[in-house]
Amino acid sequence: MTRYRHYKGGIYEFVGEATLESDLTPMIVYRAANGTLWIRPQEVFHEMVDVDGKQVPRFELLVD
Repeated sequence: MTRYRHYKGGIYEFVGEATLESDLTPMIVYRAANGTLWIRPQEVFHEMVDVDGKQVPRFELLVD
């Protein structure tokens, strides 16, 4: 199981990659701890965000 930590602290399980039918945007499918499925454009999932003046990954890969 591949897990990521969102920069705000939540832990999410990577489910898979998908393609948005309307414009073929690559998407990431991931699951929250409560079972809710989410999708986000791949580019956004892997982007860096500014937190207190520092660039950090939006989702950080957790290594067991």
